[in-house]
Amino acid sequence: MSLCRQVCSIVCGFAGINRMLKWGEVGVKKEEEFDVTLSKDCARAFSKTAQLGSVVSLADGQPLAAFGAYNCENCRICQMVGKGKNLCTQSHIYGMNEAERFGGKYIYFCPMGLTCFTSPIVGTDGTEAKITVGPFLMIDRQDYLHDDLLPRIEEPERLKEIETELERVPVVPPGRVEDMSSLMFMAVGFLNKIWAANNMLEIQESYSIQKQVSSYLSSLKGEKQPPPYPFDIENDLLDSVAHLDREGANRHLNEIFGYIFFSMGNNFQLAKSRIYELLVLISRTAIANGADAQTMLLMTHDYIQIIPRIGNMDELCSWLAKAMNRFMDYLFEYTDVKHANVIRKAIQYIRNHYAEKITLDSVAQEVYLSPAYFSRVFRQETGETFNAYLNTVRIEQSKKLLMDKSVRLIDISLMVGFDNQSYFAKVFKKNTGMSPLQYREKVCKGFNPK
Repeated sequence: MSLCRQVCSIVCGFAGINRMLKWGEVGVKKEEEFDVTLSKDCARAFSKTAQLGSVVSLADGQPLAAFGAYNCENCRICQMVGKGKNLCTQSHIYGMNEAERFGGKYIYFCPMGLTCFTSPIVGTDGTEAKITVGPFLMIDRQDYLHDDLLPRIEEPERLKEIETELERVPVVPPGRVEDMSSLMFMAVGFLNKIWAANNMLEIQESYSIQKQVSSYLSSLKGEKQPPPYPFDIENDLLDSVAHLDREGANRHLNEIFGYIFFSMGNNFQLAKSRIYELLVLISRTAIANGADAQTMLLMTHDYIQIIPRIGNMDELCSWLAKAMNRFMDYLFEYTDVKHANVIRKAIQYIRNHYAEKITLDSVAQEVYLSPAYFSRVFRQETGETFNAYLNTVRIEQSKKLLMDKSVRLIDISLMVGFDNQSYFAKVFKKNTGMSPLQYREKVCKGFNPK
């Protein structure tokens, strides 16, 4: 059978299967969707035990129930600083997607810098809903107010009201958060039908890819020899990935798939090799332009494990449909939320390790971004350079130490991460307008510099 006829046969076959799998036809029994009542009971029990708020919501963010004294549904901080709820909803959907990728749980920051964690609830057609725990704080309330909220407040007259609201926000030590997230993951695991496969979605996506491949093959009908490899289309594809042009990336990707299937149809192993090379190339381009390196490397590892086990063209198209859908979702959805979450993690790391010899490179490594990209995103999100922010944190901590006259200036400089006292004094004066000694003398005499 020719490759063109083979692809057309596969397309027709999947179309037939798609029709057969409609609920209620040919004896296919519709499975129950996720158990809403049990999901609510799970969230209620967790909130009561952990003393944290939780929300059960659908995969699109629509809330079904909220529990606990302080949860995302009754949190008013977004409103108080003049922000809407939409970005918050997007951050929770982003957290759900990341939980799917990283084994069923994910800890992240909401747009206001509060911490949440989530686990997805799986139904018969994939993720149906999620339980989100939070928001809560992992740092002192006053530190959070000063470092995170004050720069965002559009109505300063509401400061007192915001301080009152913050008293309601739970504070959880960082060491407990990972354990609590694991407990939620295990509780939700009880709800999940982990055996449920997303068959209908895979079939529909496979049909879509093969339809586009078939169209490409038709355009080459009559060609005796396949044309040269379309490096120009490959370059356009990588350019679309770099510029977050999802429509263009999908179009160019399917054109290249069509070429591969046409030119290497008689050598299935070579076709799989070319597809693997292309996916790795896309991953590297994504990393260079800000994608999470750990996620991309995990995807590449999956390619190595899965592609060699694929035995025929219809299996390859089915797998490609699922793989590329997840890949494109990761690259092009929730970009702003992802960046904000990365910066929150970086800021948290700086606050916990400011006394150490941390650098832009070391913090970028912690959040799995290239140093150059991290530097650019950090400045866009915070309004200042990495070094300026790090120095600000160190100076704020040194002010607290200066209140104790028994601590020497040279010791304070080392305790907040400066290599020598001279550089510490220079940065301190630049930030405050006075030397550390002048600050100590004025503060200890009751003068409160602003």
